[in-house]
Amino acid sequence: MQSNKSRTYDLVLTGLFIAIIVVLANTPLGYIPLGVINATTIHIPVIIGAIFLGPKKGGLLGGVFGLTSFIKSTTAPTVSAFVFSPIVAVSTLNPQTAGATILVVLKSLFIAFVPRILIGVVAYYVFAAVRKLVASENKKVSGLVVNVVVSIVIGFGLYMFMSKKFAGLSFALTVVIATLIAVVIFALMQYMLTKKDARALSFVSAGIAGSMTNTILVMGSIYVLYAAQYAEAVGVAGDALLGVIMGIVTFNGVVEAIVAGFLTYAIGAVLDKIKPAGEYATKAVTNKSTAA
Repeated sequence: MQSNKSRTYDLVLTGLFIAIIVVLANTPLGYIPLGVINATTIHIPVIIGAIFLGPKKGGLLGGVFGLTSFIKSTTAPTVSAFVFSPIVAVSTLNPQTAGATILVVLKSLFIAFVPRILIGVVAYYVFAAVRKLVASENKKVSGLVVNVVVSIVIGFGLYMFMSKKFAGLSFALTVVIATLIAVVIFALMQYMLTKKDARALSFVSAGIAGSMTNTILVMGSIYVLYAAQYAEAVGVAGDALLGVIMGIVTFNGVVEAIVAGFLTYAIGAVLDKIKPAGEYATKAVTNKSTAA
């Protein structure tokens, strides 16, 4: 059982993360300009909150993120706002029957909320899994595998970013630069792992996983649920939409994931000194053992 002090601390921390999400969603602080795109940071409090407060509160924070998206799309709609707002969807798409109206409402609510709720859930379990792997007897092997995967994602994101930002660079030079940076990051992560500091790998992995969960599920849901309407809204031919969606996932999504990974570690490492990350999992295991 949690003590009153612990419950109060969790409640305060949850309220703080909710406030941060609301502020980020309504100010330019929610977006980092990277030249060719603006990388969102609104999902980062969801990821960090899930790591420190558990998957349930992480899901709650994701729901708040979804609510801000729903409200913003409703009060300041863009051409594609209907995918996040059932109110805009009904008025824009003008469904002709009650059944069609309900379906449109459910589709927009799903896109606005479900991917955002799953950000916290996925981030927490990835953090817990990686932390467990690097603490196991096979730490070197499992840590190496995770580091390779993380480095490949970072390298690919850097390649996509540079190919868009610096179009004048040759393909070979872009690949070499991205690969070298990814190798340096891999070496740094391996060094931290061998020094028994698994925090970096766990935080970065959770940040990347949480961010990609948001991008893949949102864009994937749009393609599955609103392909024709979204293509028309953004002025893209229907048969070209999949390529556009994949471009967003592989460019915007990967760049945002890299930003999320490093910010999650930078902020999480500081908070970890106050409230140990993953403490929720330790308490859960302890409670189960006691009950048995």
